Amino acid sequence: MLASVAIAPLNHLLQSESWARRRLQAYAGKTARFRLPPLVDLALTVQAGGEVSAAASDSPCDAIFTLHPALFPRLLANNTDACPEIRISGDSAFADEILQIAKSLRWDVEEDLSRIMGDVLAHRVVRTGDNLIQWQKGVLHNLLQTMTEYWTEEQPVLAKPVDMRELTREISRLSADTRHLEERLDTLDRKTVQAT
Repeated sequence: MLASVAIAPLNHLLQSESWARRRLQAYAGKTARFRLPPLVDLALTVQAGGEVSAAASDSPCDAIFTLHPALFPRLLANNTDACPEIRISGDSAFADEILQIAKSLRWDVEEDLSRIMGDVLAHRVVRTGDNLIQWQKGVLHNLLQTMTEYWTEEQPVLAKPVDMRELTREISRLSADTRHLEERLDTLDRKTVQAT
């Protein structure tokens, strides 16, 4: 069931991006598995036209992508910094191609909505959605900043970054002093052994 829900929108994106289909055609017949334990385990096979279909249950997987659940929201938000955190096994060329295509595919929501409700209304809906997302990001940023300030200033549960940097410097100095003391003790020990 998950495969049928995921395949239609994915193929819709691929149909609007001929460059992506051309790149996938080179991997026709290969199967990629996408795992988001414990929620998702989805296997897709690349078709000759560069689109995808649900993989047969007995198909061996050529590349396996395993995502930690915390990565999923970051990937949905097009945070490409999250890509290196995906565990990948199998055919590295195939996996790299999938990642490169995934990073570049963009859904033109306004274009699809304009077919249903017209250009002006689609533009307003998308702009309103963008404004809502920006507002939510701002609220989240302010909330996190307020919580951090509260936990470092009012109820000191967290250490201030300045204090942590100073602690790190002091630990480094102490470590260097300890090494220096050990070297001096070794030198004294050798001199004692030679004197006897």
